[in-house]
Amino acid sequence: MLGLFTGLWAGLLRLGWPLSDPFPALAANHGSLMISAFLGALISLERAAATQKRWAYVAPLLAALGGLSLIVGGPLTIGAGMIAAGSIVLVALFVVMLRRQLSPPHAVMAIGAAFWLAGNLLWWLGWPLFRIAPWWLGFLVFTVAGERLELGRLMQHRNSVGAIFGFATVIFSAGLLVGFIDSTLSIRVCGAGLLALGAWLLRFDIARHTIRKTGLTRFVAACLMAGFVWLLIAGILWLSYAPQFVAGPAYDAMLHSVLIGFVISMIFGHAPIILPALLRIEIHYTRWFYLPLALLHAALIARLWGDFSANFQARLWGGMLNEVAILLFAAIAVIAVTRGNSARHKKKRDIKNPGF
Repeated sequence: MLGLFTGLWAGLLRLGWPLSDPFPALAANHGSLMISAFLGALISLERAAATQKRWAYVAPLLAALGGLSLIVGGPLTIGAGMIAAGSIVLVALFVVMLRRQLSPPHAVMAIGAAFWLAGNLLWWLGWPLFRIAPWWLGFLVFTVAGERLELGRLMQHRNSVGAIFGFATVIFSAGLLVGFIDSTLSIRVCGAGLLALGAWLLRFDIARHTIRKTGLTRFVAACLMAGFVWLLIAGILWLSYAPQFVAGPAYDAMLHSVLIGFVISMIFGHAPIILPALLRIEIHYTRWFYLPLALLHAALIARLWGDFSANFQARLWGGMLNEVAILLFAAIAVIAVTRGNSARHKKKRDIKNPGF
């Protein structure tokens, strides 16, 4: 959570908001804090809890400590080194999982973990962030895609449908490798992979059916479907603006269409399911969850409009409202947990002291 909050603050600094910079190079570490210190640690924690391997908790611990080093302004080699070490542990955990059960979903998630490791090693070696970003994004996209593929077993798709998914992942993976030769071509090939994955998820994911349900099930599906659309948009942007994947407004749009439009939308959708299992708490669903979801996507649209219309204020406020949406979702989740715990305690009291 410290990685999340400092990463959000660093994001406002990078956007140009006149805020104080409490630590040196905090703004420069916005991406690494959000992707590794927050999301990398969170994904590693989830995997460790799922496998119940004590040594696996070293992965989120190292990612968090590496993020803490970056926050206080420690040497980049130390922070990046600890995060890279954490990603090695995550890869090792997936090796154990694959030896236990070799399945396409686990293989996709393992490849994603390998992308995180590769990106972290390149970062530790001093590569520029725009060259590392596709590896980090591949980690997040493949993690989500692998989880969705695993749930897709309920749909009992034909083998050809699984083959299309596999082809999309091969395209993206090939694009990353092309990056060692030609960075612009790499972004275009990766964009084609994102486009194919987005189209596959939008067409074959179970969310197409659960969106017709009610309550929490429908909210989760809405988050997923919105995220899949943004993955499609990201693919189109990567194909169209590949030479500008270095810095500037188009670069901002290409990154955050994935990171906010897809990844954060996935977090909104999965949090009410994962957090109860991970933290042993109960979340009381409320329709107020739709408010931060709508704000997140509306603000992202404003941000991208500002990127491509040279409207600095739209970009500035779009970025700010993106972060407000994240904090608002967190606040509503805390309230939902409080209500869930109150309902659980009331239920226990009613069982112990039944009325007549």
